[in-house]
Amino acid sequence: MKSTGIVRPIDDLGRIVLPIEIRKTLELSPKDSVEIFIDGNRIVLQKYQPGCIFCGNHEELTYYKGKLVCRECAESLNRAQF
Repeated sequence: MKSTGIVRPIDDLGRIVLPIEIRKTLELSPKDSVEIFIDGNRIVLQKYQPGCIFCGNHEELTYYKGKLVCRECAESLNRAQF
């Protein structure tokens, strides 16, 4: 993990401002979502990319009943016999 040397305070509401340099590097725009992870004693932020509810794939997604499903899983479901 690379240190940026940037230190930011947490405000009274628990917010942290991400510096413009980091937002540009991660291609974060206003209203983008960020996913939060805990790794031991570290907080890791990652640009949120929704994926297939079955396999997590981020490509060729479509919504089915409000849920994201990739083409491969949708085709697999179509072949399934109940």
